Parts: sequence; C-alpha cells; structure tokens
Amino acid sequence: MKRNRRVIRAPAELGVLEALQLAVTVHRRGGLDDAQKLYERILKAAPGNADALHFLGVLQHQRGRSERALELIRRSIGANATVPDWHNNAGNVLLEMGRVDEAAQAYEEAARLAPDRADIHNNLGALRRHQQRPAEAEAAYRRAIELDPKYADAYTNLGSLLDALGRKNEALAAYCEALVLRPRHSQARKLLGVAYYTLGRLDEAAQVYREWMAEEPDNPVPRHYLAACTGENVPRRADDGYVENVFDRFADSFDAKLAKLHYRAPELIAQAVAGLCGEPRRALEVLDAGCGTGLCGPLLAPYARRLDGVDLSAQMLAKAEPRQVYDRLARAELTAFIEAAPAQGYDLIVSADTLCYFGELHGVARAATHALRPGGGFIFTVEALDADPPGAGYHLNPHGRYSHAQAYVREALEAAGLAPVTLQRVHLRTEGGKPVEGWLATAQAAASPATDAAAREDAAAQGA
Repeated sequence: MKRNRRVIRAPAELGVLEALQLAVTVHRRGGLDDAQKLYERILKAAPGNADALHFLGVLQHQRGRSERALELIRRSIGANATVPDWHNNAGNVLLEMGRVDEAAQAYEEAARLAPDRADIHNNLGALRRHQQRPAEAEAAYRRAIELDPKYADAYTNLGSLLDALGRKNEALAAYCEALVLRPRHSQARKLLGVAYYTLGRLDEAAQVYREWMAEEPDNPVPRHYLAACTGENVPRRADDGYVENVFDRFADSFDAKLAKLHYRAPELIAQAVAGLCGEPRRALEVLDAGCGTGLCGPLLAPYARRLDGVDLSAQMLAKAEPRQVYDRLARAELTAFIEAAPAQGYDLIVSADTLCYFGELHGVARAATHALRPGGGFIFTVEALDADPPGAGYHLNPHGRYSHAQAYVREALEAAGLAPVTLQRVHLRTEGGKPVEGWLATAQAAASPATDAAAREDAAAQGA
C-alpha cells in the first residue's frame, strides 16, 4: 500500500523568494524559532534582502528584543524606504521603547507615504496622546474613522482619550459605536462598563458585564468587572485567566505606559531592599514575584547570587528574558510557586504592584513564611484603602485592582509569623491625572535562635 508523502525542500534548495514566502507563512503560524532560522539563512545568501531584514526585525520585537528589532527594521528601510508599513512598524517599536520623538518621525513618514491608511492615523493618534497632545490625538483618531467608518479600534481609542479628558458622555458614545461595529469587542465592552461606573450609572455598568457574561460565560474578564461594579461575589483574588488577559494585552507597551504614569514601585522596592539588606554583595537568593517585564530585575541583581522571576503572563516573561538579569524565569501563579519552593529557599522575596490583584493576603504571606530563611525579607506594594471596610479589609475597585486597609495588611503579615512589619505610605504612580497612593510593606521571617544569639553578641560588642 503506497502512502502519499509531501516532500518539503530544505531552505538551501529554495530560491530566495520561495524561502521568504515559506518563512513568512511559518512566522504567521507562530513558529518563531523556525521562521528565525529561515530568515537568517536567507540573509546569509542575500545579506541586503529588505523583506527578510524587516520580518526578522518584527520577529525580534515579538521576542522582546527591541534594540535588535529596531536595528533590523531600520536596515530594511535603508534598503527600501517606500513601504509605509515598515515606517509604521518602526514607530511601534520606538514608541514602546519610549523614544517618542523618533516614533513620531516614523509615523509621520508612514502617513506621508500612505495618507489614506486609517490604521496609520490610528497609530499616530496613540503617539500624539503619548506626547500629551490630546487635540492632535483626537484629530488623528477622527481622521482614521473618517477614512474607515467601520474601524472599531479607532472608536475605542477615541473613547479612551475622551474619557481621560473628562468627556465621559462622548466617550460612552464612542464605545457604543465600537460595539455596534464589533459586538464582541472586548476592550470596548470593558471600557464602556468602567465609563458607566465612573459616571455613577451602576445599573448600566452591571448590565454591560452581564450581557458580556451571557455571551461568554467562561470569560473571567466580565465576571471580574461585574464583581467590582456590584460588590457581589467578589473573589478573594483575581482569577488567573483575568490576570493573564490583562498583562498579555499590556506587555508590548507596559514599560512605556508606566514611564508615562511616573511609575515608582520598582524604585520604592529597591529603596526598601537597600534599607533591609545594606550594601549589595550578590550574596542572596532572591525571588521577584510577579516580575512582569523585569523592571525590578536590574535593581535586584546586585544583591542576588541567584535571581528568580515568576509571572502568570507569558508575554510579560518574553519581555523580561532579554534583560538577562534573571537566572530563572517561570510562568506560574506566584502563591503556588512560592508554596512549591523549597522551605527556607530564599533570603528575599519582593513583589512590585502585583498583590493589588489579590484581595486576601493571608495565603501569600504564609507562603512567604514557608519559603524565607530565618531573618529573610518580604517586601511588596499594594494600593491603599483609607476607609477601614467591615469584614474583609480590602476592596475591589471598578478598574479591576484591589486596595487594602493598613490594619489588614499588618494583620495578615503578623498572622503568618512575619515580624517586624513596617508600612510606609507611598505615591505609586499617577493615573487619570491623580496620584495613586499605596503601602510599601517590609516584613521579616523570624530569626533562628542562633541568629538571635549572634545579633546579641554583635550588639554587646558594639556597646563595649
């Protein structure tokens, strides 16, 4: 019995055009390793091939290697400057790197080459908003809509801009337009609900999320926001699926957006680590719990003999890996990861703006106690809840994050056997033009008797 066999020629046997077509097909299907090998083999045979240079640059950007991506994309533009998409992609990379003026030049050149491309005007709107030029951002979004009246993403972006400008009712109208055009547009639904909530129209906000849940009953995102909106069935912490959704979507622009918000959590964590651990000597076993794109990594590395990072978002970890400061990166829920770690395996556990996706803190505090060596430190930030709510000690806000009462944070840490506990009131970032206040918590695992004796001897010697 004969079997039909499909023979695929090796790239070396293909012409450059055929090899490029194969590479792009593999790339689009998510085969990044194979696509990269193909692009590199094409460039070995034809070093100036503009298409291979460009698509390899896009691939490197997908892997979080922005500097290398930009180098390749710019080489492709040097070889062929007439392709508007290539300037547009350069703008995307530059904006995510925070190089705003260069991004503006790239987007403007793309718009010059393709003045009737709605997607390019949409990107230009995002750039102008980043530059804090809201009137020009609005004009760019409206131009995108004029060019493509069915462009749902442009309506969503326009709505987000209008909401930030305090034009809530206009924002609602834009979100509704997006949903008319694409009824299952998840970002428009989310923002529409938040806008209703912000306006105090709680029943309408809840209805948005209920309708969304009715269509997608297994989607954790509307379930989470419905709980935030109504105060009913509030989870003890955000569902893993919700957290993955938020941060996978956010990964590409995470660093640039937080820079714009004057994000201070890594800096605050680093100050607390210095206060607790003294001079860095690369002597500690350190865990960055909820490491995200690795913003804390370079600040922790000088203290670490070994530095581990854990996060739920694969896209965030892909951005952390090129920093080359972590000895291990793991995709896992952080409490489960810490619970599974060897007992007394870490000298220091830090968590920057991750436990704001937890309401109940007792579990993660107990896990930290298990994983910390005697005298080891647990340092983290959470958002501050000024009112002391009855019962829980935390509150799920309409934006999807939890805030915590000071007394509750202290009680959760002390109940887990972590002491002494210090809680410092801090300014975490700016959001919607207003400061976001939080707690910077520092706690320690109990010292062993031997450690206590050594400390007493040191104190006695200093006293002498």
